[in-house]
Amino acid sequence: MQIILIKDVDNLGGAHEMVEVKSGYARNYLIPQKYAIEASPSNMKVLDERRKQREKKEQKLVAEIASVTAVLKQSPVKIGAKIGTSGKIFGSVTAIQLARAIREQKGYEIDRRRITITDEVKEAGTHKAQIDFGKDNILELEFEVVGE
Repeated sequence: MQIILIKDVDNLGGAHEMVEVKSGYARNYLIPQKYAIEASPSNMKVLDERRKQREKKEQKLVAEIASVTAVLKQSPVKIGAKIGTSGKIFGSVTAIQLARAIREQKGYEIDRRRITITDEVKEAGTHKAQIDFGKDNILELEFEVVGE
């Protein structure tokens, strides 16, 4: 029996995929649990429409990510920190501070959980971080720690 999955099902497929399963499995488990619907002609049209809409959203998202990436790569983000006489920072720079600096200097709101600082920042100078936009879009960002 052919069905269209509504949700991701382990060892079977992802959402909005059409798969072939035994009729008992589909009628007794997948359809009553709202994991799948029967692959009728009307449901196939709905599936095609959802695929088109999802592709449009993904194209729009990729274009937006490209524009944000271009702006972030123009110049390094500067983060002010209190620095001792030896050039070491009191404390360390975190993803929260980097997200706040991006918002203030570049005008983009980036969730701090998407930012990963590659090495622990304890000294002034240029450092690197990665921003994960999802869908295999990872940006390598340089930021500079300067004394206040």
